[in-house]
Amino acid sequence: MAVAGELRKALKARLRGLPVVRPLRMARLRRIARHGGHPDWRALLGDDWPAWESARESAGGPKVLVATGIGGHLGLAGFDSMLGVALTLRGARVSTLLCDSALPACQMAEAGWYPDPGRFVRKGPSELCGQCYAPAADGFATSGLPVLTYGQWLSAEDRGRAADLAAETPAAEIPALRFEGAPLGEQALAGALRFFAKGSLDDEPSGEAVLRRYLHAALLTFLAVRRLVAEQGFEIVVAHHGIYVPQGPAVLGARAAGAKVVTWNPAYRRHCFIFSHDDTYHHTLMDEPTEAWDALPLEAGREAEILDYLKSRWTGAGDWIWFHEAPRFESGWIAGQLGLDPGKPTVGLLTNVVWDAQLHYPANAFASMMDWVEDSIRAFAERPDLQLAIRVHPAELKGTPASRERVADELARRFPRLPGNVFIVPPESPVSTYALLELCDSALIYGTKMGVELTAMGIPTIVAGEAWIRNKGLTRDAASPSHYRELLAELPAGRRLDGDTVARARRYAYHFFFRRMIPLPFMEPTGAWPPYRPRLDGLAALRPGATPGLDTICDGILKRRPFVFPAERQPVAPQAATRAPAEAR
Repeated sequence: MAVAGELRKALKARLRGLPVVRPLRMARLRRIARHGGHPDWRALLGDDWPAWESARESAGGPKVLVATGIGGHLGLAGFDSMLGVALTLRGARVSTLLCDSALPACQMAEAGWYPDPGRFVRKGPSELCGQCYAPAADGFATSGLPVLTYGQWLSAEDRGRAADLAAETPAAEIPALRFEGAPLGEQALAGALRFFAKGSLDDEPSGEAVLRRYLHAALLTFLAVRRLVAEQGFEIVVAHHGIYVPQGPAVLGARAAGAKVVTWNPAYRRHCFIFSHDDTYHHTLMDEPTEAWDALPLEAGREAEILDYLKSRWTGAGDWIWFHEAPRFESGWIAGQLGLDPGKPTVGLLTNVVWDAQLHYPANAFASMMDWVEDSIRAFAERPDLQLAIRVHPAELKGTPASRERVADELARRFPRLPGNVFIVPPESPVSTYALLELCDSALIYGTKMGVELTAMGIPTIVAGEAWIRNKGLTRDAASPSHYRELLAELPAGRRLDGDTVARARRYAYHFFFRRMIPLPFMEPTGAWPPYRPRLDGLAALRPGATPGLDTICDGILKRRPFVFPAERQPVAPQAATRAPAEAR
């Protein structure tokens, strides 16, 4: 029990973004995976087991493949397992797909597990495979639904072809590599960058070798899923996230075989999840038409509901994960800490984690986030009448995995001396990002979701990257570096957004946080690992008509309906901001 307690404490620290005191041994990870890490459906369903067997045997609807892939990720595996049961109760014929140690690299691997990356180059994720495949296969099997594996669908020719291409493609050409039309190179690069938790592989001695491993794995995943879907006639494939390896290549393989694709991810609100058709939500949310929310009536109770939730985000009271344990909100203290001149307007700039979701976004005005930050600093060096406050994302230190490329270090390399009107708020600072932005004339963002909140607060916002607030008519969206400079030249804004724009921004925020984020009350946070698990008493909550959010998800998957929860027709949620201090209200 002592070992289990230590393990729960360490994994809880990772979940909440806190540093783990010492690395966990693989054997301990294996132990938690094998003992309670996956749902036991016989135990969960109890007396409903005969009814479940009958539902499973009578299912004759669409064939659905839940492409979990990395079964050792207990958060996504537990959710996928639940989803398979719920879809079966609605008549679908569901199978699960797992990696059976067939891939030479995957999302389970992170540089934090490999102080010597050369060890990963030589052995791949083999040390992680023991706590990944077998426990997951055993857990999924408790539902009685079929469990398929990558290895079953890879021929000797596939393996040789993938190995040759991964070894022979010039390194500089890998990121842009398209294999039979599928952009597998960018998925491989995203996987390698996530492994190193950095925005570039340039200064990693093992960078090219790791990138080739991820390309090899991406090719194998694509070939296996394409063959499996085509030969077994799967009509729909559901995959977590839709990027990285293996989920990204699995989505591409499914699409190549003609299947409809659905992706999902845990949302920000507690108990909620976000789903998208055809592609990762990183892409779909940027292109969602404004007609989906612009005419949404936001009567007083609903507006109070979204404003209360947005205020709760100052402390994370209503969310799965938060990064600040004790943020400071006092405006005078913040201004004094930074040394801001009260006589000059301040513009806030919000960074992202450098390595995160490094895919191709045609709308980006800059090649990288750091190029954008550098250009912003150079622009403000020419504007002594303004101040620039750069808030480095706290997840740089407290995310999973923690970033190994720090914005402050990169800025020190590019700027031995910062302009006197540029101020850095480091990731460990207790300064509340929200309180800081309230002091600002306007905000500059690249890819952060904060754009949704900033506009709802009335703060004028310029977007230079793939932020989801882009294309909504609520922000100034830069199309190129020169266009970005033109937008900066118009600063300071001098006033908040007008009332009509703020009203539209709040409608979009309501749509984003309450309609696109679909609630499943029975998915309870654990405060440990896995981060959430189904809390069920038999089949009741999973049956059609029992849980509105689950009906929205399953209808979206099986009937191709929009993944939009009708929150405006539900009872107004109780106030969430119970942890927000007086200074934040």
